[in-house]
Amino acid sequence: MSTGLIIALIVIAAVVVIIAAVMTLRARGPRRGPSLKRRFGPEYERVVARHDGDTKAAERELTERVQRHGDLRVRPLEPAQREQYEARWTAAQERFVDSPRDAVAEADRLIGELAGARGFPDGGQYEEQLAALSVHHAHHVDGYRRVHRAAHLRAEDARDGGQGTEDMREAMVAARALFEELVRPGHHDGGRHEEGRHEGHQRAGLNGGRKTEARGGHMPWAMNRRQAKES
Repeated sequence: MSTGLIIALIVIAAVVVIIAAVMTLRARGPRRGPSLKRRFGPEYERVVARHDGDTKAAERELTERVQRHGDLRVRPLEPAQREQYEARWTAAQERFVDSPRDAVAEADRLIGELAGARGFPDGGQYEEQLAALSVHHAHHVDGYRRVHRAAHLRAEDARDGGQGTEDMREAMVAARALFEELVRPGHHDGGRHEEGRHEGHQRAGLNGGRKTEARGGHMPWAMNRRQAKES
């Protein structure tokens, strides 16, 4: 076999390898976007917007989140822990009528503690905790972001930014969806903990201000929209 033929075969083989690699990358590339979009839902759109519409940069960030936190093992709660967290959330909701800012701060603190108890990064590492939560609770994590922002706004900044009682109420409504997911028993927790009853009275009490009784005859959410606007 001549030297020229050998060189030609090597060149052809190299071209075939390059073409195969390019086709593989193209085949993988389009799937990543839709896959991340399905996994992160509204969080995907928020990250794209934060990157000024740069989907590649947004997808790199989301892919890194999955790589860091995708294998996180969620720890179960003891029944007594669950009861304590639920009681604290109910108390925060009831406190909202008289002291919205304190109630929002307690909700923020409570979700951070609860997430830490379930095995997510500690609440002291808020950004990392939020990133981990977004991987496993993407459709509800923005509620935590909103209540955290409201809790850390100074009173004068909140007034300047037009954030009133109604905005704080809506932040707590959004945050409660994540709270319910975190406090809810998983498959490994050994039982459903009367989930239907618990979720039913929580949802009815919060969104419409309807008088739905919780433990001890307390209303889990006593404030309606009219009271919010009057505050």
